[in-house]
Amino acid sequence: MEFTKFSIYNTLTRRKEEFKPINPAHVGLYVCGPTVYGDPHLGHARPAITFDLLFRFLTEIGYKVRYVRNITDVGHLENDADQGEDKIEKKARLEQLEPMEVVQYYTNRYHQFMDELNVLSPSIEPHASGHIIEQIEMIKRIHDNGFAYTKNGSVYFDVEAYNAKYNYGKLSGRVLDDMMANTRALDGQTDKKNPFDFALWKEASPEHIMRWPSPWSVGFPGWHLECSAMSTKYLGETFDIHGGGMDLMFPHHECEIAQSTASQGKEAVHYWMHNNMLTINGQKMGKSLGNFITLEELFLGSHPILEKAYSPMTIRFFTLQAHYRSTLDFSNEALQAAEKGLQRLQKAFDSIKKIKASDQSTLIVEDLHARCLEAMSDDLNSPIAISILFDWVRNINNLLDGKEKLIAADIIRLQSIFDLWMLKILGLKGQLEDGASTERLSGLVELLLNFRMDAKKNKDFAQSDKIRDELLKLGIVVKDKKDGFDWELE
Repeated sequence: MEFTKFSIYNTLTRRKEEFKPINPAHVGLYVCGPTVYGDPHLGHARPAITFDLLFRFLTEIGYKVRYVRNITDVGHLENDADQGEDKIEKKARLEQLEPMEVVQYYTNRYHQFMDELNVLSPSIEPHASGHIIEQIEMIKRIHDNGFAYTKNGSVYFDVEAYNAKYNYGKLSGRVLDDMMANTRALDGQTDKKNPFDFALWKEASPEHIMRWPSPWSVGFPGWHLECSAMSTKYLGETFDIHGGGMDLMFPHHECEIAQSTASQGKEAVHYWMHNNMLTINGQKMGKSLGNFITLEELFLGSHPILEKAYSPMTIRFFTLQAHYRSTLDFSNEALQAAEKGLQRLQKAFDSIKKIKASDQSTLIVEDLHARCLEAMSDDLNSPIAISILFDWVRNINNLLDGKEKLIAADIIRLQSIFDLWMLKILGLKGQLEDGASTERLSGLVELLLNFRMDAKKNKDFAQSDKIRDELLKLGIVVKDKKDGFDWELE
């Protein structure tokens, strides 16, 4: 596809804007990845799928995309007020492991489940622990520019000094005066001038394992710093798109803007994109509510609130059925409906090759591509694109029944359009709950049904009925037609 006009909802400006890359034909995309101290869960799936969709779409419309998604393996403390243990160190202590063993294990697990969701690997996947030097250099620049101070071996970002020149809170809509009035100092935060200042570098306590030398102390970087340092290292001082979940907007992304601006005198990011939150049966997901679901539990159906297992492609399809800026509510009923919808769409896709060519076309195939492109060019509107594909499920059924006609070239084009939108852009590879490909299943079912047709021709109706009944027991409904047969999953 050639370059096409594409609009993005920019969280920073709170409006849709036409996307104009800094360097024509090239796009720099940075997305916040996981903190790897536990198994990936539903909260990891939504941003991964959302920005995988963006990556795929931008690539298909002609851009060369450098997609950077980080791994947080140091500095993410238990709460955002720079208090508590490092999440990875805490897990390592509980499991009696070296912290990097924890990092490696859960990074591998994250990759495994992203592969199952058909999420493409990013162009670069930097680790925070591998970029300590870059983070130290950024702290030096922030300090030299007058926006940081040192206390007892730790370095803190001076939000009040920054706000006097720039605007702290522009992304999240927070006002510093209100924060000053409503934020109280917490115990253990006496090193900070103000409680809303945040750590750029923390001096390590004697028991802290992950530690590095710096001009200020032997310690470790603050959580927010890694993304500012790694995004600008790999994408330049200014780059096109920064993405992540809405839960990261404050403080993480707000602090990123402040750090990048304080270190280089200008903002780094042109477009901020945030996917909305997800809920489980209308409630926020959380361990205390008993509805915290890992991707493994979802794929195996092993969580108590799940009625059954759901395939990775069902989860991907369900996620794409909602616009990325809408709240996404998981429930058994919604997932089962998504499963049936995906099966219906997949069956129509597989049936295109069965359409018989005619000497004329009564449908405009190119209209399908144009409408999908228009939907996705409007702030990545995947639900509309999916609904347009479903419009063609009816058309495909009419073509199979002879109610509509297509010439051979249009059938080939229809196949290529479905290949593009279903497989390449939406990333919906053929997959059933047990992980087998639908293509393989189709071949086996049609082999049996051809045996059944032979049995009917030989007037062996008992064998014919037995094949039909056995398939029905497996959830496969056979439909006899004048010129053959059709089938569908029950």
